[in-house]
Amino acid sequence: MNDHTRNFQYFFSSQDFSDGLRTTLSILIPGVALGLLGHLDQGLTVSLGALCISIIDSPGPVVHKRNGMLAGIALLPLVALLTGVVQPYLWLLGLEVVVLSFVFTLFLVYGNRAASVGTAGLLLLILMMDRHLPFLQLLQYTGLVTAGGIWYMLISLLTYQIRPYRPAQQALGECIRSIADFLRLKAEFYRTGTSLEEDYRRLVAQQVTVNEKQDAVRELLFKTRQMIKESTGNGRRLVLTFVDVIDLYEHITVTYYDYAAIRARFGPSGVLEAIAELAELMAAELENMGYAIQANHGFRPGVNLTAGLEQLKLRIDALEDPAQPGHTLVLKKILVNLRNLNQRLQDIQAYFDASAPTRLGNDLEFGRFVGHQSFGLEQLRDHLTLNSGVFRHAVRMTLACLVGFLVAKVVLPGHHSYWILMTITYMLKPAFSLTKQRNVQRVLGTLVGGVVGSVVLWLVHDKVALVVLLGLFMLVSFSFTRSNYIVAVTFMTPFVLILFSLMGLRYLQVVEERVIDTVTGCLLAFGAAYLLFPRWESDQLQDYMKQVLRANLRYLQTLAEALNGSPVAVVDYKLARKEVYVSSANLAAAFQRMMSEPRGKQHRPNEVHEFVVLNHILSSNVASITSAMLSSGRQAPQVASLLKPVRHAQHALTRSLRTLDPQEAELPTAPESAGVPAEAPVDPQLVEQLDFIQKVSSDIRKVTEETLTSETSSAR
Repeated sequence: MNDHTRNFQYFFSSQDFSDGLRTTLSILIPGVALGLLGHLDQGLTVSLGALCISIIDSPGPVVHKRNGMLAGIALLPLVALLTGVVQPYLWLLGLEVVVLSFVFTLFLVYGNRAASVGTAGLLLLILMMDRHLPFLQLLQYTGLVTAGGIWYMLISLLTYQIRPYRPAQQALGECIRSIADFLRLKAEFYRTGTSLEEDYRRLVAQQVTVNEKQDAVRELLFKTRQMIKESTGNGRRLVLTFVDVIDLYEHITVTYYDYAAIRARFGPSGVLEAIAELAELMAAELENMGYAIQANHGFRPGVNLTAGLEQLKLRIDALEDPAQPGHTLVLKKILVNLRNLNQRLQDIQAYFDASAPTRLGNDLEFGRFVGHQSFGLEQLRDHLTLNSGVFRHAVRMTLACLVGFLVAKVVLPGHHSYWILMTITYMLKPAFSLTKQRNVQRVLGTLVGGVVGSVVLWLVHDKVALVVLLGLFMLVSFSFTRSNYIVAVTFMTPFVLILFSLMGLRYLQVVEERVIDTVTGCLLAFGAAYLLFPRWESDQLQDYMKQVLRANLRYLQTLAEALNGSPVAVVDYKLARKEVYVSSANLAAAFQRMMSEPRGKQHRPNEVHEFVVLNHILSSNVASITSAMLSSGRQAPQVASLLKPVRHAQHALTRSLRTLDPQEAELPTAPESAGVPAEAPVDPQLVEQLDFIQKVSSDIRKVTEETLTSETSSAR
């Protein structure tokens, strides 16, 4: 199967396509049905209400989706009535735009779903700006918009009732495929023709994607009581498979070696290429399992990985040199890791066996792995300061919308000048890098989509054919909104043009107006992001670096406790592991955003990247020792010399943390001694690995000091 065919299969079984199809049908059906009955205007109004609520219907637990959509349905009639009443008075309409753009943007304090409720309200306000409605018509319009919102919510909830496990299956499948891509990148470290620095850059970037996918699955599984309370059935299998997937991901991340030395020693033998090929076969097998779960069909192993492992063992044995005992020890360790990885792949295959026993655990522990959003006024009050990124964004959005409103009403008045404000609302993001990226994609997508739409309207005149094309363009646009924005915009413009053409407007005039208004809105959004209270990623990197250091210190503490013979709860270890993954991914994402900002706003990117990589290496080695001890149930010999490098590593990280924040509280460290005679036998490989952890921690301290020195010099 070639890559194009595989990508099509992934797309049509994905959550993005399912959501896009549901959104398209929910919006299209009322408009078409009422249009056929001679009530096109009323049908479009109902479709508008459905469109607004669809913004809120993002992936997540069904309870959160329902509550968010109910909040949107309660908000829409209030916005519609207020806008309809003040619309004849330009200054009151401008005041409404200013106040509501500020208030609705502040909803971001309560999370992305709450922010989408505000976005839905702003969208309705903007689309009603040019509609002058007598009071009775306003009441009818409000009722139709609300009915459209209710219609969409009912369709969404009905879909969930019919197939309650599909969102979780799709999210888990996509998560597994992202881990398969991570494994492929790890395989590249064994290929002698690649750059290790570039390998690390790609690996860190993929870590961000994996973390996003894992968070999405956690939200769906651990916040849905039906899933975790089942003792048998699909829900329980999904939860247990996800737990196995996280353990698999940990096993992939802990396999760290000195790849430069391995390449120099074994590169000419060709055995490293064999290792890379076997790892890629495992990645392909994992990807196939992810697709099978995502598409909800059976799975059969495609290759005999056990035979491949045996062949690799023979190649490693052939390299044995009696004159150099232990020469191939590192290759044997890699072989053991690959065998363990193969065993974990077989564990995940239990998902496809309905008769496989389900392991019962403490359901109450799952709630500790997800965050819980509260909606108190104290949170809002705490953000009413310029030190808050959300408040800065709200002020930025307010001023940009005010300028956009004045431009739309005074400088570039037209039938659809509200597109300027709509563009600002969707293009202006809290992060400058995302605003910049979205603006470029919006302009390019609008230009290409305008050409496509014009050609379609020039060649096709049959209304039925145009309605079919309208539905197809909508489907593609809504399906790619989250994953590929430029594709979404490219197909969005033609369906907007077809819609206005069906309403009797000249499409060439609409194309011209849309392009001008889109470019104007993008320029205003970009200018606001660059000039109005910008908060560059480099200014926030220290916060992300501190979070990573704290997480690795806690991770080191679990290692110290295990070495000291203290009991380490598996759940506590996994929580510490999750904190390391999340904080590392957040730092990597911030680093990527910084690299998209103006060069003058980037502070020591090489040092920051080195900090990211070193912390990844540190956590990999800590996990390698701790997870092995916990999984085997064995205790390390309680020797004082084993704890010494861990204690030094903790001191180095604490010093790094204090360098970034002198007020940082003292974190627990390893005890001075384990209380057992030093003559106890120890594993020399364990000693070597602990010494390496100490060295990496010392390197992190040096890089931290270099980064801070650079930032201090820049501030001066």
